[in-house]
Amino acid sequence: MRSEGIASGYELQEGYILKTINLEAIKADVYVQALIEAGNRHLAAIGYTEHGLRHVGLVAHIASNILEKMAYPARECELAAIAGYLHDIGNAVNRVSHAQTGAIMAAGILERQGMQPEDIASVIGAIGNHDELDGNPVNNISAALILADKSDVHRSRVRNSDLVTFDIHDRVNYAVKRSFLRVYPKERIALELTIDTEICPVMEYFEIFLARMLLCRKAAEFLHTKFELKINDVKLL
Repeated sequence: MRSEGIASGYELQEGYILKTINLEAIKADVYVQALIEAGNRHLAAIGYTEHGLRHVGLVAHIASNILEKMAYPARECELAAIAGYLHDIGNAVNRVSHAQTGAIMAAGILERQGMQPEDIASVIGAIGNHDELDGNPVNNISAALILADKSDVHRSRVRNSDLVTFDIHDRVNYAVKRSFLRVYPKERIALELTIDTEICPVMEYFEIFLARMLLCRKAAEFLHTKFELKINDVKLL
């Protein structure tokens, strides 16, 4: 029930003050920042590409932009941004099952901040389903998160500065000189990549990213559109 004297955007429910939490509130949470930075350090220690503040900030922006371009409600766009910003906090625990771990951690953070229970459920469902090994689009927010996360492939994510010692993951990311996720409302969502094929042949890209691209196709279909992959101006999916 609505309580008199409580500011707009707040609701008193069974002794709790619930708030309409936005992305800025999540970014300002020092606990969230610590988890993102710790997860990024842990992945650096085991040789993974960058998964820090740059990555989660970009994913948050792209996920929100996808739903905004497709005319979804503003609150869903905001929740997609929040899910994007929190989606990798599970890496602070372990890379294995990081999506599910991160979803449980996010639930605690969002409950502490006073987010509406139905919003928490939407966000953690998205976070828990963003990994290509066991994830599926289960709501609009999760579909947008999948597309945003899997489209962040670029040489700026490679930490290894020695090309001679690159593994296939380093080569695939470093070869990408440009990546852009373009939304054509009601038509398709297209991931456009420019790849230096002298560093990485297109076949190697598919070897690493095929599962991710197939999940992107499922995510686009959930949003009632199609997914398209173009590499060097050639449509491949």
